[in-house]
Amino acid sequence: MSVGQYLTRRLQVWRAVTVDDGAGGQDTSRVLQGTVRAKVDQPSPTERLVAAQAGSKHSHDVWLRAGADVRRGDELRGTDALGQAQRFRVLSVVQPSRPVYSKAFAELIQEEGA
Repeated sequence: MSVGQYLTRRLQVWRAVTVDDGAGGQDTSRVLQGTVRAKVDQPSPTERLVAAQAGSKHSHDVWLRAGADVRRGDELRGTDALGQAQRFRVLSVVQPSRPVYSKAFAELIQEEGA
């Protein structure tokens, strides 16, 4: 089974990187790690209910290739079908017992007033 044909979006993967600031502290910034092919879905009503009961902020499912380097805490950036910029914070990443795809549970980050 190949999921590649369904992964029609390209999302940039941004990861938090911490470096010493030279004055005894640290600076954290997001660094572009690369681009992945993805499919972004809204979760089903059942998934939303389970997430709400668990106190999760899960708003979207992001389907990826099994080997995609996407981790909890990453930020996925891209545009929707209308060309509007979107950012997703990855809450967790899971794979089925036979790793043919990865599924990231993500929260859509919207700017104030958006």
